[in-house]
Amino acid sequence: MPTSTLLSNPVVTINSVDVSDQCTSCEFTIGQPALEATAFGDASRKYVGGLYENSVSLEMYASFASGETWATLKSLVGATTTVTIKPTSAATSATNPIFTFTGTFVEPLPQSFALGALATVTVNFTGGVYSLVEA
Repeated sequence: MPTSTLLSNPVVTINSVDVSDQCTSCEFTIGQPALEATAFGDASRKYVGGLYENSVSLEMYASFASGETWATLKSLVGATTTVTIKPTSAATSATNPIFTFTGTFVEPLPQSFALGALATVTVNFTGGVYSLVEA
């Protein structure tokens, strides 16, 4: 029987700073590109996995208060950091694993504002080493 997870109080940290109260969505991708390994004499194409291409995208409120979004991210742009994501604030377990991206590159931080709109920013992280802890 299929199961689904309702995110209730997820925990997101950037550079060990808890930004959960500023984060509205999270998307991450882990994977390897297909590299062709077909040789002469093969009857069909063959592929092997290349280097991992991990990425994380966070949608956050554009808060400029001390210890919030801007203060946490402004000095990390163009550098590498660690991002962790956990589905709930409960203890780490098989049903509440912690996803960690270590040495992930912080892409440029675009800022845009509109009159009468709640300001948000999409923060993108690329590369780095992915790990999963379930206990």
